[in-house]
Amino acid sequence: MICRLRGAVREQTETALVLEVHGVCYQIFVPPSILQRVSDRVAGNGEVELVTFHYQQVDVSKSVPVLIGFLNEIEREFFERFITVSGVGPKAALKAMTLPIPTIAQAIHEGNLGLLKSLPGIGEQRAKEIVAKLQGKVGKFALMQSPPGAEAAVTEEQTEREIEEEAVAVLVQLEYTKPEAKQMVKAALARNPNVKTAEELLNEVYCQRQAAPVPGGEGVVQRGPQGRRKQPASL
Repeated sequence: MICRLRGAVREQTETALVLEVHGVCYQIFVPPSILQRVSDRVAGNGEVELVTFHYQQVDVSKSVPVLIGFLNEIEREFFERFITVSGVGPKAALKAMTLPIPTIAQAIHEGNLGLLKSLPGIGEQRAKEIVAKLQGKVGKFALMQSPPGAEAAVTEEQTEREIEEEAVAVLVQLEYTKPEAKQMVKAALARNPNVKTAEELLNEVYCQRQAAPVPGGEGVVQRGPQGRRKQPASL
């Protein structure tokens, strides 16, 4: 089993690192809250050391070895404890850890379901199961030090994602398809990235659609759900 790797960082994506170790490259997935701190641990020679969790991801016809990386053994230990909760496997835990470990541990200790269910992939029922399984068992992880500003940066990113998801949900209720709603929200954010609430974002979506030119038409034409053009009322 691979439990630790030290090598040169050859590539970094939003979810993983590629480390070259003696000519062999390893893809290592890293929780979002930890990945943003990796650059601070890279030595002058471009190398970084990661403690790893190694497991086999089983698909229908094959088994794929997967490495998940951490900066120390305590972080890996929290991850291993987190995945003891029913329904929270390594893949789900990796995705969910968008906040610093001490923040998540504190939420578990205090039974803060609001924070836990805001983690990606962790709904209300899963949050309750996490508290039931781990409350009273994660105190030492809440004592971990977080880099200044780390929690604020991740929380801001999470808030932006929640605003987008809320706006998409409203548009779906208004009878737009989900792909249409996502595209509308994406375009509105490109037009005005400074929106702070879902309501502001939806107003931006409306203004953008009102201002959109209609091929072969003059001026602005209103459109109903599904982007259908409204017909003028009969006289």
